[in-house]
Amino acid sequence: MGDLEIRRATADDLPAIIAMLADDPLGAQRESPDDLTPYLAALERLNADPNQQLVVAVHEGRVTGTLQLTIIPGLSRRGATRSIIEGVRVHADERGSGLGTQLIEWATEESRRQDCQLVQLTSDSSRTDAHRFYERLGFTASHVGFKLQL
Repeated sequence: MGDLEIRRATADDLPAIIAMLADDPLGAQRESPDDLTPYLAALERLNADPNQQLVVAVHEGRVTGTLQLTIIPGLSRRGATRSIIEGVRVHADERGSGLGTQLIEWATEESRRQDCQLVQLTSDSSRTDAHRFYERLGFTASHVGFKLQL
């Protein structure tokens, strides 16, 4: 993927991002690609927060992947800063191309650049293929995550 560019997402990228988020059984239930209004508001909030980066991977002029990287300063681990990777998606016709690996490697390097001591992510328990992917990249399933729907 020689001409791959990873850059901050813009409002023009939202239709492609939302389409990728909606392109699986879980996302199809949660996302509304027909109404970008809440996504535009969310992008404004993300862009206003220096600890947030919503990025897209552009290959051959087309948005083919995305993720959100959040930097979190903290007290635990002797005041360590950590990052969280969320919303990782690769366009269906790019899966298996190495794009997902490049996105995660970008996020890991950006986390190092921001002096993070730890990179963490969550993945829905039903996404077993994703779990194998993250483990191949060196992540360990060391914790149990909990969520409370509000």
